[in-house]
Amino acid sequence: MLLRVERLTKRFGELTANHQVDLSVERGQIHAIIGPNGAGKTTFFNLISGFYPPTSGRILFKGTNITGWPPERIAKKGIARTFQTTHLFEEATVLDNVIIGNRLRTRSGFWDVILRTKRERREERESLDRGREVLDFVGLSHLAGEPVSEITQEQKKRVAFALALATQPELVLLDEPAAGVNPDETDGLAVLIKKMADTGRTVCLIEHKTSMIMSLADRITVLNQGERIVEGTPEEIQGNPAVIEAYLGGDPTGDGRPQTV
Repeated sequence: MLLRVERLTKRFGELTANHQVDLSVERGQIHAIIGPNGAGKTTFFNLISGFYPPTSGRILFKGTNITGWPPERIAKKGIARTFQTTHLFEEATVLDNVIIGNRLRTRSGFWDVILRTKRERREERESLDRGREVLDFVGLSHLAGEPVSEITQEQKKRVAFALALATQPELVLLDEPAAGVNPDETDGLAVLIKKMADTGRTVCLIEHKTSMIMSLADRITVLNQGERIVEGTPEEIQGNPAVIEAYLGGDPTGDGRPQTV
């Protein structure tokens, strides 16, 4: 078990965004989290990645209690996070954006940079090599020198994937990775997510496009009003009348194309 969340609760004043949520993610799996808008999905990711401290409950990653750790410490432990809206440096090149991720693993300090020490030069080469490697993985090697402002939304999604992978994570949290892209581009991103899992990474994702989820996920957790209401395989979720009605728009199989609900 790579990630175990126990009775996780987050309150904002009188509002309870997550209430005693339990979740277990097995190493090497793709685990999806679905639910309507306002179900507490993104808050849940924010708790796991350290952007919010929980009100109560525990988060265990690789057996270590990481509850309340700051984001940078959690990232160094091996959890990477993307966002529904990409957060990239628009005027920097694609490669420069990705290199930032590998800097999490470097040790050079201020004086190393000023004096161009041997360590700083070595780590700079390693960051460049790592950046090119992950860009090749996501299919963007040909755009390494392009400013991010000049590429498409789907390509920005891939850059965000590459940035996350550059931190060398064991668990990747993807928050609506297909938001804002067309059906054909969604298919391409689904192939890339499957490729992440096939190469040994564990993926947990939030997504509203149900055909994508049903084709990718090993397990699905359904949240509603901040609480976990059901968990199971895609087949079990599709066969649950309450889930079909509330979360899959009454059409669990779709028409072969992603639905948004």
